[in-house]
Amino acid sequence: MTAVLKHELRNYFHTLTAYVFGAFLLAFIGLGATLYNLQAAVSNFEFVLSFGSLVFVVIVPILTMRVIAQEKKQRTDQLLYSLPITTTEVVLGKYLALLVVYLIPLAVVSVYPLIFARYGDVYLLTSYGSIFAFFVLGAALIALGVFISSLTDNQGFAAGIGIAVILLNYYSASLSEYVSSTPAGALIAAFALVIVLGVVIRHLTKNEHLAYGFYFLAGGAVLILYLADPEAFSGLLPSVMKTLSLFERFYVFVNGVFDLTAIVYFVTFAAFFLFLSVQSLEKRRYN
Repeated sequence: MTAVLKHELRNYFHTLTAYVFGAFLLAFIGLGATLYNLQAAVSNFEFVLSFGSLVFVVIVPILTMRVIAQEKKQRTDQLLYSLPITTTEVVLGKYLALLVVYLIPLAVVSVYPLIFARYGDVYLLTSYGSIFAFFVLGAALIALGVFISSLTDNQGFAAGIGIAVILLNYYSASLSEYVSSTPAGALIAAFALVIVLGVVIRHLTKNEHLAYGFYFLAGGAVLILYLADPEAFSGLLPSVMKTLSLFERFYVFVNGVFDLTAIVYFVTFAAFFLFLSVQSLEKRRYN
């Protein structure tokens, strides 16, 4: 795993990827600090992070689009499979390298509250709690980007899908106000989710029988629950959209509350998509 980590870090810093990522992040945070802390004279640095979280929509896909997709395109993933390490160690090595690249500009950002504290009253506990949550939020999104990259050998396609998925998650809480809150609307959305998960299972396993079995069992379970108590589905879709939003959970920290359940959600989210990334590589390895 250490060898993979070192190899990935050399690649990132020998190309423009790490520098473009860091420049975008620092520029966006710097713009937020100028608008809030300097021009508006607001002492809450966490507001800057709330403003800066939008930059994840662009920089995370840029950072993660090549992590596995390039290996597939150049057929160098076959060399990874021949190494005396497991697929899990390969994915973790690549993921840790991405976190190191992410931590470097974030370490620079961590100095900002101390600088502003010299010229005014800055809530350091809230600021650094929000910075920690900002890091874990980014780590969760990077894990999502790694999984998307593992599904294709086209870097541009991986970046485009990553931008779309993260943008949808960013606005999911706002969009939840416009989606149907009726039981029928929730039922349709549940069936759509079952179809999407079935497609993912089929792609990862290349087993049509397993995918069709999932469609039958999951779809049947949803239909039985709906027929048993339709009112339980009322308002379910907007509630799920808000619950699944990573950014909505981050805003709790911006409001001055250190939400441990949000941290657990971010970590679980990252672990889940890293697991899916491992399964995606294992499928290709045995094929």
